[in-house]
Amino acid sequence: MFKRLATATAALTLLAAPAVQADEPVELTKGEKRLAKMLDGRVAGEPESCIRTIGSRNLMTIDGTALVYRSGDTIWVNYTKRPEWIDDSDYLVIRRFSNSSLCRTDQITTYSRGGNFFSGVIFLDDFIPYRTAEDAS
Repeated sequence: MFKRLATATAALTLLAAPAVQADEPVELTKGEKRLAKMLDGRVAGEPESCIRTIGSRNLMTIDGTALVYRSGDTIWVNYTKRPEWIDDSDYLVIRRFSNSSLCRTDQITTYSRGGNFFSGVIFLDDFIPYRTAEDAS
């Protein structure tokens, strides 16, 4: 009985869902457009769990999209576990477990710039290097 009910519910859910056309263009968010412009002409490399950094001044937040670190000609992008939690109006407090690297295991909390109150936690993922096509080969 339960199995038939579950199957019927799943079928009704599929019928009620709007049809998605593959031909429809997907509208990018403001943050995704900004990141795409930064990465234009670049090629993604192998993801890494840690990147060498000097301070965190070069770490940029792109609202609802990613954290970006520029090192020389390489742009490192961390899309994080929940990119929608990245907010340009917050500042980051990073608790590193290494002095010279930023790693996916480091802890990042966010605080509101306006009221200086705790606003969330960001969980890092792997860092993806983007280099110009000439540098990537």
